[in-house]
Amino acid sequence: QVRPVESGGGLVQAGGSLRLSCAASGRTFSTNIMGWFRQAPGKEREFLAAISWSIGSTYYADSVKDRFTISRDNAKNMVYLQMNSLEAEDTALYYCAASQITTNYARTNPADYSFWGQGTQVTVSS
Repeated sequence: QVRPVESGGGLVQAGGSLRLSCAASGRTFSTNIMGWFRQAPGKEREFLAAISWSIGSTYYADSVKDRFTISRDNAKNMVYLQMNSLEAEDTALYYCAASQITTNYARTNPADYSFWGQGTQVTVSS
């Protein structure tokens, strides 16, 4: 089983940047898609970005595609989310997740992801 563990969250001023990391231990060839989501208090879990381990293809939510970048390091089993130009509205708990679905890396539905981390808090002060 994949066990995603997020890190890198914290407090940042509006306009600043953060890079979140996700250690995906236990990853196998059947776990080909990794995604980042976030959830703010009182809101539904929101898809941000997804990446294919095998070919590195990426997919983004329209709301973040100009500011966030997802990447991966296959050798280290790490996935990253670089977040720039952060806004107060980006404040949320950020989750890394792994999907066992091997086709169509543009997976935006949380139900498509089988394994989830505990989340890392990002707070953006205005």
